[in-house]
Amino acid sequence: MDSLPKHIAIIMDGNGRWAQQRGLPRLEGHFAGVGAVRRVVEACRDIGVPYLTLYTFSTENWRRPKEEVEGLMLLLREQLRSQTPELKEKGVRVIVIGKREELPLELQEQIRQSEEETASNSDLHLILAINYGGRAEIIQACKKIIQAVKKGELDDIDENIFSAYLYTKDLPDPDLLIRTAGEKRVSNFLLWQIAYTEFYITDTLWPDFTKEDLLLAIEEYKRRKRKFGGLVE
Repeated sequence: MDSLPKHIAIIMDGNGRWAQQRGLPRLEGHFAGVGAVRRVVEACRDIGVPYLTLYTFSTENWRRPKEEVEGLMLLLREQLRSQTPELKEKGVRVIVIGKREELPLELQEQIRQSEEETASNSDLHLILAINYGGRAEIIQACKKIIQAVKKGELDDIDENIFSAYLYTKDLPDPDLLIRTAGEKRVSNFLLWQIAYTEFYITDTLWPDFTKEDLLLAIEEYKRRKRKFGGLVE
């Protein structure tokens, strides 16, 4: 394999550990993680990866301390507000997946503005999974399908039809999933979409993740032989 992955997804783990190792509050780790986001977005755009999905806030993250959650919500809103003009200028389209209706109203409004302002861009599709959970996504899709059947809009279902009811209906499945901080689990992330995704796990904590780390993951991906259940000569 010598081609770039079309879609890279990243579980950005290790912000809290990065802060704790330095005797800092966990929220400081999230602030430091913003730098890694910028580096990866710029790198994907520069090398020609058209889709990048970042696991930004899961449906389970609400269980964290109130101060941390509120700080994260403010950080997300302010980063979207401040970075959207530059993303627009550089051809990056912002797409948010997840239960946005449960987010603070100010963040919901900023998401709407960022998506609208970058809607015509296509150099890089930056998908932010905010208040996202793979199980919740699948359940929501099932409910929508049930309603479609009741209305007489569907009389059969296959994988393509099911995929059309997911948040990611207009997006290709990830080719490469990167997880930082050495953890070996998917954490309820894109459960349907990663059926044949290649995994790459690094011990690097997210705030320390660099363009060079990304390129190492891509080089490893290029050496893989993707079989999709079949055989490769």
